[in-house]
Amino acid sequence: MRDHPSSESAPGHEVWTGRATNRIQWLLALVGAACMALGIELAVDSAWSSGVAPLVMSVVGCIAAGLLVLFGTLAFVHVALRVDKESLEVRCGHIGLPRRRIPLAHVAGAEFAPHVTPRHWGGWGYRWRPEKGTAVVVRRGEGVVLRLWDGHTFTITVDNAESAVRVIRDRLRPPTPGTA
Repeated sequence: MRDHPSSESAPGHEVWTGRATNRIQWLLALVGAACMALGIELAVDSAWSSGVAPLVMSVVGCIAAGLLVLFGTLAFVHVALRVDKESLEVRCGHIGLPRRRIPLAHVAGAEFAPHVTPRHWGGWGYRWRPEKGTAVVVRRGEGVVLRLWDGHTFTITVDNAESAVRVIRDRLRPPTPGTA
């Protein structure tokens, strides 16, 4: 976990950005790459004597498992949160997928969560639990919990979550009459 103060905009600016990173998932990505390498090694230099079907199943299984682990972990190495005047956008991983854009008109409130853990959500990634709502969890630590007008909640792990909550709450307040 790292605080990224340079990514946060000052209160008077139009856009607030923040992110959270999980370096442990790079180890899982290496495991996925190792599975792929094993599958390729079996396909290229095989001394398999039991027949072609078991060899093909082993090669395909290793490569498929490796791809799933590799891309599944790289998609959730980090999460980026962007709050502007009209919406909140969550992007995951290096490609920015999965991505979710929530108009601020759909947000009823925002709270600071000091302890969001993958254990409580069933692991890292984009999660849904009937009793808790939806979450993007890339590491344990602080997060933002959005209460939406439709009754759902959306939780995002992000560094400097208290600042994000303040910015979101400020944007949810109706403008006071007589101010420019």
